[in-house]
Amino acid sequence: MSVVDPIADMLARIRNAHGAFHSTVEMPGSKMKAAIAEILKTEGYITDCASADGSLKLTLKYAAGKSAICGLKKISTPGRRVYVGVEDIPQVQNGLGICILSTSRGLLAGGQAAAEKIGGELLCEIW
Repeated sequence: MSVVDPIADMLARIRNAHGAFHSTVEMPGSKMKAAIAEILKTEGYITDCASADGSLKLTLKYAAGKSAICGLKKISTPGRRVYVGVEDIPQVQNGLGICILSTSRGLLAGGQAAAEKIGGELLCEIW
């Protein structure tokens, strides 16, 4: 089965696993998905990520029975790419969330991209 938008598939799997209170979620891996998982780990939204045998396994994070991730939203799609300059990088949930950008320096969280004064394709928002 071929997935048209692998990033949207990844976000849907994470959303569904959190909704069912699973401790881990496994999906087909890629370099971009692994980079997104590393950003989620660095920002504190997941506990761990591991890549092996072409698959990516994420360990989800919960605190007091609630998920660390409240919402996920895909912004740029295969049919509609959304690009932002450094001054247009959005603040997600008034600074309580993050956005992930694909830049010329690789995938970066919105705050890091703003600090490095670089824009790019706005992939998703997580809060």
